[in-house]
Amino acid sequence: MATARKSHCDIVLDTVASGHAAAHSSVAASWCRSALHHGLDPGNERRNDRLEAEALARLREANGELLAAAKPTLDRLYGNVGAVGACVIISDLDGVVLEARSNPSEEALFTEVGLVAGAMWSEQAEGTNGIGTCLVEGRPITIQQHEHFASRNVGVSCMDAPIFDPTGKLVAALDVSSARNDQGEAISGMIGALVQDAARTIERDFFCRRYATARIVYVGADHRLQGASQGMGQGMTQGAALLAVDRDDLVIGATRVARRQLGLAVRGALQPMPLAHVLGEEGAQAGFDDAERAVLRQALARSGGNVAAAARLLGIGRATFYRRMERVGMTGAGLQ
Repeated sequence: MATARKSHCDIVLDTVASGHAAAHSSVAASWCRSALHHGLDPGNERRNDRLEAEALARLREANGELLAAAKPTLDRLYGNVGAVGACVIISDLDGVVLEARSNPSEEALFTEVGLVAGAMWSEQAEGTNGIGTCLVEGRPITIQQHEHFASRNVGVSCMDAPIFDPTGKLVAALDVSSARNDQGEAISGMIGALVQDAARTIERDFFCRRYATARIVYVGADHRLQGASQGMGQGMTQGAALLAVDRDDLVIGATRVARRQLGLAVRGALQPMPLAHVLGEEGAQAGFDDAERAVLRQALARSGGNVAAAARLLGIGRATFYRRMERVGMTGAGLQ
């Protein structure tokens, strides 16, 4: 085992010293960052200390909204991969493990390799690894056993995807790690796809939770609104293009995919904008008469066409309702 570890160290250090490998391989580029920028030694056997319970509790509280949105998906993902000896992890932006799920029979193994709550897996702390390198590069990544920087980590394979918050900011990494020696690249690829889907689902749920009082609409590739059920279920590896729209038909939030698709600010809070403007439907801008007509029609629809009931909903008299209908060109056909 010592010979194998020394061999891994030699490969890493030779790659770093080559001076050109980083231009041809993202793993080699990460090895170079680990050694040259962070000053890490691939042969160092000592693991970093874990956060104490109090500090971890504070981090979890600070990430409470994310963890609440992520819980159903973490449970579902663990249900898919836990039986094959994998653990499921979600970290914060600094690579600290906020939560970890693993089979009780393998908990000791994952504890030994540091895949537990409170462990620090930033690239600065551990060198090339799934969580830390995913957060540095902001993209889905798989780090197979021998691709880790530190020899102490070559016993695990990690499949990761970044998680972005409702404002488009990178806030976390979702990780599935396995300590199986027989896990090849094909299986890692399949698990990696599950991880990406799960990360996008967490982002969707996070977005919907943040804008719980708004109307959530899905925007198709042609910039047209589509049914929510259609939008929620397709293209989840890339994420859903969702908009949060308030009661005044102003867009107050957009997922990262929607921002890219519609040319909105990549990250940060959005200034409220008319939905028609965001979708490029300038000709559909409504005037006062259009807005009043919409209010009258909605009141009639809610009251089943009963004018007196519709007027009560709006807090006006029946005669006033009829006058306003006439002013905006609505007929009284079919009304009660």
